[in-house]
Amino acid sequence: MPWFGKKKCDFCEMLYAQSEKVLEGLDALHAWAEGVDGGKRTKVKEIEREADELRRILIEELNQTFVTPFDRDDIFSLSRAIDDVMDYADRTVDEMEIYEVNPNNHIIRMIDILRKAARELSDAIRLIQKYPNIALEHATKAKACENEMESAYHRALADLFQGTDTVYMLKMREIYRHLSNAADRGDEAANLIGDIVVKMT
Repeated sequence: MPWFGKKKCDFCEMLYAQSEKVLEGLDALHAWAEGVDGGKRTKVKEIEREADELRRILIEELNQTFVTPFDRDDIFSLSRAIDDVMDYADRTVDEMEIYEVNPNNHIIRMIDILRKAARELSDAIRLIQKYPNIALEHATKAKACENEMESAYHRALADLFQGTDTVYMLKMREIYRHLSNAADRGDEAANLIGDIVVKMT
């Protein structure tokens, strides 16, 4: 990818590939939740496996490389945080099928927020080496999505607790919590990007 330039920036490319794969996974999750275009859980599972593979490759390269574009611990932690977002998305599908519950408007809204955060994180990673200050702006927008998710999460719970089916309430609370946790991991990724930028500038 031309914007990364030198060979030493390969880890930036790898992180960017990871972030794009997560965005692809969240798009598939959204399609599944809305039932659009025959969205299938298998697509989410397939993308989650591909995301795991990208992380394994990054870790392997990290273990074999002496010079990195920024702190190797930051690379490892950022990769893990990005991967965790996809893991939570995958787990959401699994648990909804196990609990035999269907997506609702709250879940679709929360997935939309995750997609927005993922886009900002992807842009931040794409630009972090060459335009760190612009990358930081994208990371800040990603962090704002976590606050948005917190509001959506509490609205979903408030609506849920209006019901009378206790078992259903417990099931859905777990699903909502998974999506909220995914946003927390996105927030951690944004914080790591901020730390990297500070160290670079």
